[in-house]
Amino acid sequence: MYKQLVKHQLIMYKHCSNVRVRYGETDQMGYVYYGNYPLYYEVGRVEAMRNLGIPYRLLEEKGIMLPVKSMEIKYKAPAHYDDELTIETIIPKMPDTRMTFEHRVFNQKGELLNTATLVLVFVDGKTKRPTMMPEWIKEIILDAINNTPTES
Repeated sequence: MYKQLVKHQLIMYKHCSNVRVRYGETDQMGYVYYGNYPLYYEVGRVEAMRNLGIPYRLLEEKGIMLPVKSMEIKYKAPAHYDDELTIETIIPKMPDTRMTFEHRVFNQKGELLNTATLVLVFVDGKTKRPTMMPEWIKEIILDAINNTPTES
């Protein structure tokens, strides 16, 4: 079921998205303001889910919400205005009531700028209570990872 092992890290599913740093996202030093990185992770997460075949709009239409439970960020180097960033989004394991996303942000030179782990919780939109991941989501994820070529 797992597609690859990178530096002892299990990767069930991986998707990459690109964003360019806008001037308004930088601070006086010309670095991306640290509080903007979660927005980049959201781009990666939303696009990874869309690529899997589970756009957030579909989740909401089916009464499922995925609020963030926790977020841990490790900053290694700054991004700058006009850098093209690659947000690598990894789903390391099959979700249950929680869905973990691991993010790595690289600049156009391939330098690792930061890493983050976010945990989201499946919540029933009507009751506002945590719930198990719906079976239809599990089927979509399994179909996607079983039909994704393994990287070499």
